Amino acid sequence: ESGKIGLQDTVTCSEVAAGFGGSQIWLKPGEEMTVEELLKAVAVQSANDATVCLAEYVAGSETAFVQQMNQKAAELHSHFACCAGLDHEDHYSTARDIALMSRALLQYPGITEYTTIWMDTLRGGATSLVNTNRLVRFYQGATGLKTGTTNGAGCCLSASATRDGLGLIAVVLGAANSNDRFAAARALL
Repeated sequence: ESGKIGLQDTVTCSEVAAGFGGSQIWLKPGEEMTVEELLKAVAVQSANDATVCLAEYVAGSETAFVQQMNQKAAELHSHFACCAGLDHEDHYSTARDIALMSRALLQYPGITEYTTIWMDTLRGGATSLVNTNRLVRFYQGATGLKTGTTNGAGCCLSASATRDGLGLIAVVLGAANSNDRFAAARALL
C-alpha cells in the first residue's frame, strides 16, 4: 500500500529461507521469484520458504519481520516466534485474534486474488500449487483465508466467505484432522 515494494519486485531466496521447514515450494538459495509469485505460494500452498523470503524482503531478516509482527499484535493476546507459524513455546494466539487479523487482511481486496486460487503453477508450470483450503473449491462464496497445521496446534483454519454482501470469518483451532476443521468452519459460516 505504501509503494515500498511492488508485486513485480524480484526477491532472491536466502540460505535461511531455503532451509526453513514445514510446507514449502522447495526454493533454492539464490533462486529468484517475484513478490507476486511468493504471495501466491504463501496463500495457496502455505509455503514457509516463500513466507521467510517475503519476510526477509520486507524487513531485512525473518527476525526483524517477526518483531514487526509482534509490534502489530501488541494489542492482541498473540505473540509470534517465527513468520511461518511453526510450533514454539513463545508462539501463541487466540481464535479472536486470528479473526481480527483475518478481518484486517481482508481490508485489502487484492488479497482474495490469491486466497481464492484453487490450483495454479509457478516456475513456468514446473511447480504445481493446490490450495490447502478446500473450502475455496467446495464452499459457495469462499474468499479464503488460511490453513495451518502443526503437531502442537493441530489442524487450524481461518475461513472467510461472502454471500449476498455479507462477509463472515470462522476460526477453527486444534481440530484433530483436516476434515474436522473444514466441517467445523462450514458449520460456523
